[in-house]
Amino acid sequence: MKIGKLSESALQKVVFEQLHTRREEVLVGPGIGEDCAALKLQEGEVFVTSTDPITGAVKEIGNLAVHVTANDLVSAGAETIGLMVTALLPPMIKEVQIKKMMQQINTECEKLNIMVLGGHTEITAAVTQPVLSVTGIGKVREDELILSGGAKPGQDIVVTKYLGMEGTGIIANEKEDELKEWFSDTFIEDAKAFLNDISVVPEGLIARKYASCMHDITEGGIYGALWEISKASGVGVEVCIEDIPLRQHTIEFCERYDLNPYQLISSGSMLITTDHGRTLVNELEQAGIKATIIGHTTDSRDKVIYRQGKAANLEAPRQDELYKIYSENNRN
Repeated sequence: MKIGKLSESALQKVVFEQLHTRREEVLVGPGIGEDCAALKLQEGEVFVTSTDPITGAVKEIGNLAVHVTANDLVSAGAETIGLMVTALLPPMIKEVQIKKMMQQINTECEKLNIMVLGGHTEITAAVTQPVLSVTGIGKVREDELILSGGAKPGQDIVVTKYLGMEGTGIIANEKEDELKEWFSDTFIEDAKAFLNDISVVPEGLIARKYASCMHDITEGGIYGALWEISKASGVGVEVCIEDIPLRQHTIEFCERYDLNPYQLISSGSMLITTDHGRTLVNELEQAGIKATIIGHTTDSRDKVIYRQGKAANLEAPRQDELYKIYSENNRN
């Protein structure tokens, strides 16, 4: 496609016509020539915003873009109203690919009752694969806002589902042909399906009445998330590595590519600190959501990981392990 903004006809056909969700809070939404959206709130409500780029995936980029942003907002106790989407696309992209990406976004928005408020779509030689930058706008009552800095000493640390699900799903999609040398088609398809379960909105809506802190586990994996809540809240953490839940697919892929699963991008898992860990775990599991207590917070600043009873200090977050699979030096 030609470098520059999409033509008006292409924008209408492959972008706007794929987006269907509407919300009553939105006064002005997406349209030709509209550069801004306008929203309204009820008394006592506040806006919550979050922004994230999707740069490490192609095949499921629209799916990931919605959930990564909605996950951040529900971690603050907020309901997502809408998204502003900036799509930077390489010149070799086809209209059908853009249409598919927008259909992915619409499908996930319909599931969560989220409206695309607007954004920008441009063909540019500055990128070699699609890049989506998404800003989410949510709302919550001011007295129900939850911050990452809310953890208190002596609280349970709970994680939901399994760690590394997003990274595992991306690897399965992006490295499918290579993986077929070692794994069955069924095993790979199961791993690809992990991306269908990366929303933490269901558990966030349940957990917010118990939580002092909720944190969507994204880049840097569980180690990065533990470090971040410790720094934000001024508490220590003590975690048993054997209690951190992993799927066999994640273990196998990480062994194949020499990745640390505890530092692998993990959307789909939420980290929660609470005084009511067992009650929360029981309620989540009654709703069909796996949840595990992996440790507790302390009144120190120490960040300690126990492996087979031996303590080691948690190191500061590094580059996410997912990026290693794109290194030419890491091909097997």
